[in-house]
Amino acid sequence: MNDVLRHAAEEFLQQLRAAWDAGDARAYAAKFTDDATYVIFLGEVLLGREEIERNHIEVFARWRKGKKMAVKAIEVHSLGADVGSVLTVGGIGTEAVIPYDKIQTFTLVRRGAGWLCAAFQNTAMSEPAKVVFNAPPS
Repeated sequence: MNDVLRHAAEEFLQQLRAAWDAGDARAYAAKFTDDATYVIFLGEVLLGREEIERNHIEVFARWRKGKKMAVKAIEVHSLGADVGSVLTVGGIGTEAVIPYDKIQTFTLVRRGAGWLCAAFQNTAMSEPAKVVFNAPPS
């Protein structure tokens, strides 16, 4: 199951990144369940796909306009046949290599042939974590 889930998580993250990079709030929100919980790094909560979409219309039009997403899965755990937890590092920016400055947890659920996020938590990374996760590969 973990190989299947890891592949599903990578595909999910690729689709999420593509929607973000396109500034497409509807496509971005479509990656979440109708009743998803979405906690942003400032500690605010968005409840449900509609609120996630509404919020991201403004996000993409204002303060994240033209910025791209970097996201990488660092841990993937099966929580059952159709549920998984994905720990990621991520960042938003315009640099050629976008530094990671957030740690996120996605709870993915299988819906039909695909996977959606039912719960998302985004937390600012500590300075020591930034050093660890942005170190060049050895």
